[in-house]
Amino acid sequence: MSRNPVSKDEADTIVLRPARGWAGLRLRDLWKYRELIYFLTWRDIKVRYKQALLGVAWAVLQPILTMVIFSVILGYLLNVPTDNGVPYPVFSFVALLPWQLFASALQRTSASLVGNANLLTKVYFPRLVIPVSAVGAGLVDFAISFLVLIGLMLFYKIQPTWNILWLPLLVLLALLTAIAVGLWLSALNVQYRDVQHMVPFVIQAWFYASPVVYSSSIIPSAKWQLVYALNPMAGVIQGFRWALLGTQAPDASLAVSSAVVLVLLVSGLFFFKRMERTFADIV
Repeated sequence: MSRNPVSKDEADTIVLRPARGWAGLRLRDLWKYRELIYFLTWRDIKVRYKQALLGVAWAVLQPILTMVIFSVILGYLLNVPTDNGVPYPVFSFVALLPWQLFASALQRTSASLVGNANLLTKVYFPRLVIPVSAVGAGLVDFAISFLVLIGLMLFYKIQPTWNILWLPLLVLLALLTAIAVGLWLSALNVQYRDVQHMVPFVIQAWFYASPVVYSSSIIPSAKWQLVYALNPMAGVIQGFRWALLGTQAPDASLAVSSAVVLVLLVSGLFFFKRMERTFADIV
């Protein structure tokens, strides 16, 4: 029985199939497009302060005014206890730094794809660049507010210990938490625009579920503290207070929080990659 001859065009045909698993995420492309990440981050910083009346002063006023309100109502009137007798203004301000870094990063990340619709529809680049670049702008506010914290610690004569060397890792954990959750919300926001209206409520509820204005030591037992640590920001905030104020070490709670962030980040990356092919058509 004779066979039909294979043409040269058919023999030279190359079939392209999407990579699966970790290779499909193409995380190396983030390094290749690092200049674009820097450009988008710097653009967000300039837009944030370009036409602001007080400019970078907002980065100082917001945490200070929040700290003053909490100190008067919770620290003075309600006499909320702190760890190791730390003055309440410093106790709350140390927690507000990572919280506002996380909250602002999550807010920007969740709306990043819709806000950059013109780029998605005109230029090819790894879509993961957009939510990653949205996180970096909050580091400027964090750095400015950290200078205020140094002044508070000097005023109350609080000396940091060598635990402060853990601070960069704790900052990274807060940013990874924002990216992990932001990947889910940004991808969902492309298809369901009401997600952006839900984000402020999520952040507000998350705030009260985190030990910002109170101590995590109020959790009654070690068992429930581990359950409480399923909130990643609980471990981050407790770690900040330990690193800067010498309060109780986060122990296993930080490990639990880190594990939760890892699960959210990996699942968020795969979900984002799965939805990526529809961004340009829907946005």
